Amino acid sequence: MKTRYLLIYIILFIALSAIICIKIAGGGDSRAQEADATEINRFLQSIERDWTDISGKDREYMEREGSFDYCIIDNSSKVLMFTREDVADTIPAATVHYDIIRDIEVDGKTVGKLIIYNPSEELKRKESGNYALMAAVMLSGALLFIIFYSVYIERRVISPFKKMKQFAVRIASGNLDTPLEMDKGNIFGDFTEAFDIMREELKASRDREEAAVKSRKELVAELSHDIKTPVASIKAMADVMSLTAKDDLEKDTIAAINGKADQIDKLISNLFHATLEELEQLEVHTEEVSSTELLQMIREADYMKKISGIDIKDAVVISDPLRINQVISNIISNSYKYAGTDITVSSGFENDNCYILEIADKGGGVPDNEIDIITEKFKRGSNAKGKDGSGLGLYISRYLMEKMGGGLVCENNAEGLTVIIRIPVA
Repeated sequence: MKTRYLLIYIILFIALSAIICIKIAGGGDSRAQEADATEINRFLQSIERDWTDISGKDREYMEREGSFDYCIIDNSSKVLMFTREDVADTIPAATVHYDIIRDIEVDGKTVGKLIIYNPSEELKRKESGNYALMAAVMLSGALLFIIFYSVYIERRVISPFKKMKQFAVRIASGNLDTPLEMDKGNIFGDFTEAFDIMREELKASRDREEAAVKSRKELVAELSHDIKTPVASIKAMADVMSLTAKDDLEKDTIAAINGKADQIDKLISNLFHATLEELEQLEVHTEEVSSTELLQMIREADYMKKISGIDIKDAVVISDPLRINQVISNIISNSYKYAGTDITVSSGFENDNCYILEIADKGGGVPDNEIDIITEKFKRGSNAKGKDGSGLGLYISRYLMEKMGGGLVCENNAEGLTVIIRIPVA
């Protein structure tokens, strides 16, 4: 908001407030209207005439007929009649309130009191209502201005700043897929395009780095596997030579060769498995897990809120909480990416020793001739064309489930794909 517009708004507000104050302040005086003495005397006389009937009443509410409210009590301070709940019903209370107190006399004897309610406090409140109204109008005007200006600041400054802050947090956490919404109408508009270009460059750089790292890991795994073949040949030849050794020295030498070959084989095996574990993030430590924890994992993985139905049976299963969470998140993420439809989750038991968890979408599934290969390493269905992915997700998920003593298979349903997870029951 430009400064001149702000000054115009302030001047208009002050002028409007002054006009309102003048109008309300000059609206006239409020003069207290006291009860008419003649009317009170007439009413008092009617009470004295009807005292016989009135004295028999017990705290009876009466509709007001004249211009004032009242309360009638007898000499024992018993309330006989009253017209409103807040009328003083004792002499001390009436005195404090400055009410009019008149004696009720019958045959020259005082038989009770008539307490006339003093409305001066109400009249004062009405009189001060003008000042309250004036203050309310002024405060309302100020509040509206503050709200308007706050909304402006929120939309033009704070909200764009929050978006940029959240964008920076996403970038710092490694989420480079979500673009920054561009709006050149806010104060940071000129920076949004540059920030998003930075995101794209970082994403491209990370993709290149990940591809290089993955390629190196796969190369190490392939080399490790290839080296095992000649090592096995060396061991075989050493075994043959040990059978034809002529003396102990030759036998010891051949045994040393065999031992070194075993050592090399173990080192290569460790290198091969370590490379696979790093590539697939494999480290499984099973424990007892409640199905309520599985439910929580499902809900946390469903960050796009596409799960339309969840039926989780009560059970205690044997699994690694970290890895089963990884598997569930991977499957739901795949459904987001390739199906983009509602997801249903159901559960049950198989042979009393296996817990079944089924996650189904409505994305059309995959061709029947591809259903068995999508859980293999670097294999993807034909429906994955044009979408990012390496073909490792379901492979790693199946591998993890098998390491936990369960399994994972995929099936086509009537509308899409169902991933079935088998988990051992505790």
